[in-house]
Amino acid sequence: MKLRDRQDKVERVLSFYKVSKDSPFQEASTHVRGEVDVLGGLLRINNVEQKDYGAFPGAGIRTGIDTKFTFETTLREKDVLVAQFVAGQRGGEHVNGFPESPPLSLAKVFYRASLSDWFSVMAVPVGAQCRDVGVISSCFHQGKGLTEYPCSGPPLINHHSGSAIGLTVRKSNITASLGQCVSGLRRHIGSHGIEQLFSTFGQVVCQIPGKTKLSLLGLHEFHRLSNQHLSCGPLSVPISLLKQDRDRTSFGEFSSQTIRESTEGYTLSGSVAVMLESELDEDIRLGAWMEMKRSSPKHVEWAVSLSNDCNEELGWGLSLSGMSEGQSRWNRFQAESYINFNVGKKFNLRPGVVHVTDGKAGLTAFMVRSNWSF
Repeated sequence: MKLRDRQDKVERVLSFYKVSKDSPFQEASTHVRGEVDVLGGLLRINNVEQKDYGAFPGAGIRTGIDTKFTFETTLREKDVLVAQFVAGQRGGEHVNGFPESPPLSLAKVFYRASLSDWFSVMAVPVGAQCRDVGVISSCFHQGKGLTEYPCSGPPLINHHSGSAIGLTVRKSNITASLGQCVSGLRRHIGSHGIEQLFSTFGQVVCQIPGKTKLSLLGLHEFHRLSNQHLSCGPLSVPISLLKQDRDRTSFGEFSSQTIRESTEGYTLSGSVAVMLESELDEDIRLGAWMEMKRSSPKHVEWAVSLSNDCNEELGWGLSLSGMSEGQSRWNRFQAESYINFNVGKKFNLRPGVVHVTDGKAGLTAFMVRSNWSF
């Protein structure tokens, strides 16, 4: 009898913990994905002067090897927690004129909670981009094309913002997203002071009959400049520093003169963009976008891409993009085309040709991009 009583107690305790929902990590499953991306090429550069050396990074040609590990955990059936680690040669600091490969580091932490079928919230404490709080389809996936500029969407959705929170609301064929981003302290370019960036991102997506989506996006940036020097770690916002600088400038003194100050004051910037994506048939995808800067309405960037990157063995892609600052000719024009060879579902090889003109400078390159996922 005593043995039977003890067994009943154990069964009651186990059944209690089985139905208990106190811990959100209970019965959570974590999936690990890896990706290795390699881009190399043969470049031919014409009529490039010393002052034009910085022209071609805007074309999105970033050769090297990148490695990415993604840990995705499903919580409460619909919520998702993602941690992403990145190591590679692209985007690293240059030492003695050569890029230095940073070690494996935490690049992003993302959490999305689906509170209902029409409402969800997200938080990105590390490595936030506007695309994290927006609704961006696979048509504008980063790394989809041969280079990074035309196929990854307008520059504002790839804007690195530090930390962000956002929400998404869906209603029939309309989806709206709103996000608030804040960056850590960083050195202001062109001065010895420090800068902190607050930005607000908004997007409205309309589903048009015929498998077509039209998106309107906007980014409003608020820069706070200060002469004070302060070194803060990640996930820190120095409110006292901002309050002290705000007290120095009364509301009566806050004018256009204050905004124009480069060492201590406020500056406003931002941009608006339009995206269009459509499925011409089961395999062919059409994507187009255009972005305009708030500070210079004549500064326009655009891109059009057409691709057939299905899961079959052979695919292709073609894209045209450019940038204009209101002159009669385009300041930069870029064209690229590639053929996509899929080896199973884990490996693909994309050889292609890229041509870029920037003023009198020109670049023609034969590029090869390879992606292996595991």
